[in-house]
Amino acid sequence: MCYTLPMASRVVRARLDDASQSALTAIMNEGRNESEAVRTALIEAGQRRRTRSELVDEVARLAADPADAAARRAVMADMESVSPDWPD
Repeated sequence: MCYTLPMASRVVRARLDDASQSALTAIMNEGRNESEAVRTALIEAGQRRRTRSELVDEVARLAADPADAAARRAVMADMESVSPDWPD
């Protein structure tokens, strides 16, 4: 037996500028109604922000890692030793 829980809903009002309206129209052109398009846009934007935040955290962690910093310096030294001189 399958039960469907009621979805909590919240009504949000927004004034759309031209760019927002264009983006909403593009999502609606995929066959979504206005509410579905707004929910899709919010979910996708949230995922992108979380991904960016995770990347920022990863870069900070690697920058603070002494072993990773030593490995970067070693790679850069190797690259410098094989790179040609710039012409004058």
